[in-house]
Amino acid sequence: MTLRRVIDVNLSPEWVPVLTEAGFDTVHWTQVGDPSASDRVIMGWAAANGDVVFSHDLDFSTMLALTHASGPSLVQLRGSKVLPE
Repeated sequence: MTLRRVIDVNLSPEWVPVLTEAGFDTVHWTQVGDPSASDRVIMGWAAANGDVVFSHDLDFSTMLALTHASGPSLVQLRGSKVLPE
């Protein structure tokens, strides 16, 4: 089973080709959902579809911790430079 990465709206769609070229099945949230969707909606969609959320937003890890949810998995990008280069 291949895990797909869904890039959160707070990160540039420029991440999609970078991660795809590295061998990861990747979509930007705007390709699959409403750009104004809440983090809760994105998390629910990712969990239902078996996707890994790739985000710069701390809200996702907070939601996972507070709900004791077992997923979806989360890759959290931290730092001041959040563009692929």
